Amino acid sequence: MTPRVVLAAVVALAIGLVAGLALSRVGGDDLPGDDSVAAGFARDMQTHHDQAVEMSWIIYDRTDDSLVRSLAYDIARTQESQSGQMAGWLQVWGLSPTGPGKQMDWMRGLGHEHGATMTLGDDGLMPGMATQAEMTKLKGMRGKAADIYYLQMMIRHHKAGVPMAEAARDNSQNDAVETLAQSIINSQTTEVETMTTMLEERGAKPLAD
Repeated sequence: MTPRVVLAAVVALAIGLVAGLALSRVGGDDLPGDDSVAAGFARDMQTHHDQAVEMSWIIYDRTDDSLVRSLAYDIARTQESQSGQMAGWLQVWGLSPTGPGKQMDWMRGLGHEHGATMTLGDDGLMPGMATQAEMTKLKGMRGKAADIYYLQMMIRHHKAGVPMAEAARDNSQNDAVETLAQSIINSQTTEVETMTTMLEERGAKPLAD
């Protein structure tokens, strides 16, 4: 990444961390426990966001398409800030960045409508996450092919993130978590629609589910 992009990333993360510290107690004095929905969401969504940020900065440096570059920049900045917020929550809650169980454990028993069927894949990755091979492939691509591959992977990534956010919104019992979760649902749903249209304009379709 260029020095300007690196600086933007650091600023976005710092702003998010401050916001997370400020909002972490919203909703009452009872802090979320280590095995709570709120803590599980904060940890897993950070991991999910961090890969989306990495993917976005990769394509930002490789695309010649101004629309793709603008979208990637917006996603990277937004999700860096949100990741910082979630890191701030965990700090104030007195919890470690990693939990006592496996990723996605916090979603067990929440009901089918909240993505209870979402589990780690055979590769150990959360739904929607790109494999290392896919990330390496993206890094080696340029031009229109890279734009299409980025959009396809980000659509898949966003579609898996929305059920996680819905589960947190409806079960976290924390106003700050519910607010951020709803924001993620809104933005990523809209971005999926935008990216699907962008793919169509480039003669491509989303990856098969």
